[in-house]
Amino acid sequence: MAKAFASQGDMTEKQISFTEVGRDLYAFTAEGDPNSGVIIGDDSVMVVEAQATPRLAQKVIDCIRQVTDKPITHLALTHYHAVRVLGASAYGAGQILMSDAARGMVAERGQEDWNSEFQRFPRLFQGHDSIPGLTWPTTSFTGRMSVFLGNRRVDLMQLGRAHTAGDIVIHVPDENVMFTGDIVEYHSACYCGDGHFADWGNTLDAIKSYQVDAIAPGRGDALMGSDMVNQAIENTRDFVQSTYRPAARVAARGGSLKDAWDAVRAACDPKFADYAIYEHCLPFNVARAYDEARGIATPRIWTAERDLQMWQDLQG
Repeated sequence: MAKAFASQGDMTEKQISFTEVGRDLYAFTAEGDPNSGVIIGDDSVMVVEAQATPRLAQKVIDCIRQVTDKPITHLALTHYHAVRVLGASAYGAGQILMSDAARGMVAERGQEDWNSEFQRFPRLFQGHDSIPGLTWPTTSFTGRMSVFLGNRRVDLMQLGRAHTAGDIVIHVPDENVMFTGDIVEYHSACYCGDGHFADWGNTLDAIKSYQVDAIAPGRGDALMGSDMVNQAIENTRDFVQSTYRPAARVAARGGSLKDAWDAVRAACDPKFADYAIYEHCLPFNVARAYDEARGIATPRIWTAERDLQMWQDLQG
């Protein structure tokens, strides 16, 4: 391999923030590393996103214990990616919630994704030996379901495909706060390797229609107030479009993956080069955009072997 993926050399620890985004609602953020969310009900807690390992999940639990001693009973997972789900065992939650589509992706490609992500981004798998295996939901759904933490209603919803085919968002209506997973990012690159570019904008529109007061995004700072929320939604839209359109133009004229790489870099580097994990995401984003533009509707499964071949192709 001519050079390693950018993330393989990223071993710098990130500063954790634990921000209240509504009454008894918190965003656990870490400078562009995967975020988690916390929803405190009358007598129990729901966590959104598990982190990649039980050791990293403990950092979320430590923050929770600073504000409540209520038991963690529910874990909501917005999609299937290893860095979001493999720390689930640390919480001891009796209910693990996913969409039916996300559960299907665990079955179809969960182990391959784990193997691929582990070698791409070793820092995010601290304590990986304690992962007991793939994370499976106890409950899955299609469309929408509500969970009641006492009197507090929490709505889990599929608003459309975007980051993956199984994405959900979590909305807490009494505070009008949303946890979006990686559908929305803030000053962090979107990982589009399993994405659906043609659908992503419509899903952002659906999120925007809720006119929420705050969002805990997939990566980056908590988004407080309508101005910051709308800015993040539109920046995410710009990132996705700026990735897809140049790759689609190259594909339409029969150009190569390397040509698409050069075209996407020309469009995206000036606007997004300083975003967290930008260099890590770019090769996977270009490969998926090029595939979708050539009519490959379902994202191909990423494996360590495919990662290497793709990177070699991009290097020309």
